[in-house]
Amino acid sequence: MLNAVVIVIDIIASLFLILSILLHSGRGSGMSELFGGSSALAGGTALERTLDRVTVVTAIVWGLCTFWLAWQWTPGTN
Repeated sequence: MLNAVVIVIDIIASLFLILSILLHSGRGSGMSELFGGSSALAGGTALERTLDRVTVVTAIVWGLCTFWLAWQWTPGTN
């Protein structure tokens, strides 16, 4: 039961991590500019700093969930 919950959290975190990475602006352009981001210095605006924090937290959650699932996995059992 616990593994099923962790799998769901892992999938949601994976999708959210992909979305938050795509929202980051690259070299002067990115999808984040569509939502009010500017092309100033990387991480210069409050929006970019918040997006950085959200991405880091999401990556930590994803990493912990993936580590948990790898640790709980036993070959040959269904």
